[in-house]
Amino acid sequence: MSELDGHVAIVTGGIGGIGTAIVERLAADGATVIAADIAATSRDRTGQVYPYALDVTDPDQVDGLIEHCGTTHGRLDIVINNAGVGGSTEPVWETEIARWERDIAVMLTGPFLMCRAALPMMLEREYGRIVNIASMAGKEGNPNSAPYSSAKAGLLGLTKVVGKEVATRGVLVNAVTPGVVESPMNHVVSEEFHHYVLSKIPMGRAGKPEELAELVHFLASPRVGFSTGAVFDFSGGRATY
Repeated sequence: MSELDGHVAIVTGGIGGIGTAIVERLAADGATVIAADIAATSRDRTGQVYPYALDVTDPDQVDGLIEHCGTTHGRLDIVINNAGVGGSTEPVWETEIARWERDIAVMLTGPFLMCRAALPMMLEREYGRIVNIASMAGKEGNPNSAPYSSAKAGLLGLTKVVGKEVATRGVLVNAVTPGVVESPMNHVVSEEFHHYVLSKIPMGRAGKPEELAELVHFLASPRVGFSTGAVFDFSGGRATY
């Protein structure tokens, strides 16, 4: 019997890159996975993976997803807040407000809406695992990346707050802070900026999506019982504390 047999998971940003790796890892361990993504289509349906078109910045769509999950699957055990957008590469004084608002909406407001909608179902069953995909940029602050770094820093704060609010209710809320992961999103930023962040990694390479998926799988599993509101680094040695 697989560890996640019978579990139902939602992975936002679940189509492509890191999201696909996480979806596949959870499904391989027996979970039914809803791959919620703004680009999801019926073509993405495979095995235990159910695509669901979702804009994480829309409260009505998020509430509709949770309602759909309860009606169709009868439970919700795992939420992985992974939806994201490529960061900016300009200084604060050249950053347009539209870029700022987009990054905050997708990578901070989106996870907030998902937590707000999903927690009642989890709390009713007194079990749940929420994993927020943040970033080393949220801990250190990457220059020329104010919107992205700020959104990810806010996500770490949200993780700590919600983790404490539900600490005695059977629901664990943790965050992962990747450094650089091999992903199509890397091509959104400039080559110079990509090399800058790679230069900060003692291992000298980007992480692999399947390596990150292993860490997320662990945090989403029943094996974790005494860690909540915590931050788990995935940085190839960049983070040493």
